[in-house]
Amino acid sequence: MVIARLLLGFGEGATFPTATSAMARWTRPVDRGFAQGITHAFSRVGNSLTPPMVVGLMALTGWRGSFIALGIASCIWVVFWYFLFRDNPADHPRISQVELSELPPYVNTATKLSRVPWKSLVLRMLPVTFVYFCYGWTLWLYLSWLPQYFKNRYSLELKDSALFATGVFFAGVIGDALGGVISDLILRKTRDLQMARRNLVVICFLCSLVCMIPLFLTRNLTILATCLAAAFFFAEMTIGPMWAIPMDIAPRYAGSASGIMNCGSALAAILSPVTFGYIIDQTQNWELPFIGSMGLFCGRIDCCVLDEAR
Repeated sequence: MVIARLLLGFGEGATFPTATSAMARWTRPVDRGFAQGITHAFSRVGNSLTPPMVVGLMALTGWRGSFIALGIASCIWVVFWYFLFRDNPADHPRISQVELSELPPYVNTATKLSRVPWKSLVLRMLPVTFVYFCYGWTLWLYLSWLPQYFKNRYSLELKDSALFATGVFFAGVIGDALGGVISDLILRKTRDLQMARRNLVVICFLCSLVCMIPLFLTRNLTILATCLAAAFFFAEMTIGPMWAIPMDIAPRYAGSASGIMNCGSALAAILSPVTFGYIIDQTQNWELPFIGSMGLFCGRIDCCVLDEAR
């Protein structure tokens, strides 16, 4: 099981960087935020729907059968994807010349992997990677601890806790899609990448930070759930513009650039759940992890302001 999970992780790790590379070829620059936002929104929907679906499969086929069913479904999708998708948009039989003329020129980087400018790319992506690390820290606070927060802090039953958490996560789905739409809309209106990407990220982080303040001022569960949902909504609004940034910075190497950025979130996924658990064990205070996330909000806002998009 450990080996299977490790191999699955190798596949998962390439998912969003590979998708970013494909989107850099298949979308216009003014549509990149929406493409990223809607992709991540549906990944959040998948996160919500998969657990009950797997439970249903386990009830019908057993836990081994659920693995087999999902594996077969994945293999079927791979076959469809192989025949439907093309790396070069010009090779797709259903694309028109008008659509093709609006896309960036296709550059086959597969034969030039050794020429990826890793040093300059890593240096350029470091500020973005730090910002994404801070986002990932907060994301895993929600994913790992939010249901337990409602259960332990407010003595809710597990089903009620899950209901509150689901409402918060659903707000994030809307934020993912809306953030990409707004980012692209600003870019079309202003032709200013800093305003469309960086400035929108800063504003959304500030709004998310403000929405977390009531966590320490009230014990009304409805108000708290609403504020947490709003905080997650604004945090997820940054996803579209954040993932569009690697395509803006290095369109020819969007996969490598987004992979560097995604390392920040991956590192946060390793460190944050352990840190949250240690803090709560030592203090029995379920609000302290949120305070830490608010501090990182301030750090990433400073980093966004100091890093001028080039």
